[in-house]
Amino acid sequence: MSRGCAAAALLLALAGCAAEDEASSEPSFVVATFNTGTTENLGQASPGDGYGPEQAKLSDQYYGDGLAWREVIDDTRAWFEDSPVDIVGFQEIFHPGDCAGVPPEAKPGFVCETWKAGDPTVVQAVVGAGFQVACHQGHDDKCLAVRKSFGTIQGCAGDLCLGGLGGAEVPGCGKGSRLGRAVIELASGGAITVVNVHGSSGIEQGDQDCRLKQFELVFVDMGEGAPAASGEKNIVLGDFNTDPARMADTDESAALLAAQAGPGKKLGFLTAVGTDAPGTYAALFNIDHVLSDAFRGSCWVAGVTDGHPPVSEVAYFDHKPHVCRLRAR
Repeated sequence: MSRGCAAAALLLALAGCAAEDEASSEPSFVVATFNTGTTENLGQASPGDGYGPEQAKLSDQYYGDGLAWREVIDDTRAWFEDSPVDIVGFQEIFHPGDCAGVPPEAKPGFVCETWKAGDPTVVQAVVGAGFQVACHQGHDDKCLAVRKSFGTIQGCAGDLCLGGLGGAEVPGCGKGSRLGRAVIELASGGAITVVNVHGSSGIEQGDQDCRLKQFELVFVDMGEGAPAASGEKNIVLGDFNTDPARMADTDESAALLAAQAGPGKKLGFLTAVGTDAPGTYAALFNIDHVLSDAFRGSCWVAGVTDGHPPVSEVAYFDHKPHVCRLRAR
């Protein structure tokens, strides 16, 4: 190689390093989406871990299969301590205000065994002190938690605001709102709109129709001609219960999701999507996602991405948390 070429190569390398340094010095923050639910068949998945078929049956009957097993709550708290986030959207996380309806025989090992009014909720317990929590309208098991040093949820005056997120109910598709909208006023100035989504589950036509209407609220119109994701800077995250790549040909809601985000569109998927993406749900599908129109970043999945072990050794979760470090586009 000539001296001129070598010098040019060195300059290019230095320029590349400078660009990397500049990118790495940009302010960043971390968001996550985590469906913390379980299913009855997981009680048989790992014999000897303390959570068996009997506990799984009680979970299904009295806890809505939301995160309620104390050992796994402790594991999840430890995981958040090791994997700090600024914003996290939860789906299927048990609200212990419902413990009054749980009989004594169904409490051992579950949060209701020890919980009393005034104690932290499960969401508050797993994220720890320093977070503000607001939940969906009519769904205390779907919540958004924000680190208060990062920002606060507009309209939520305390540390816990049940029903404090904006939303809308789709008639005929269950009670309450399957989406929760928050405007987060940033400690550094400005605001971000975050929408937590939990699409209706199922593959029947009625399930698809419900999801389609829910997604339309998020992306098309939640009222007065504006979608839920209508802020200047938007993040949409959650369990969409459909795969926008693998199911788009057979599920209208998946097709709508695919049409809203991707190359050349306003919104982009930050989490992996595509028929070649590693399946993070049932090892087959990608139904948990983070999307944005203002931020770029990289994501990892606990229990899937190398170097990131599962949240708990107990066979409990049927979803895995997706964690993304974001920077402005």
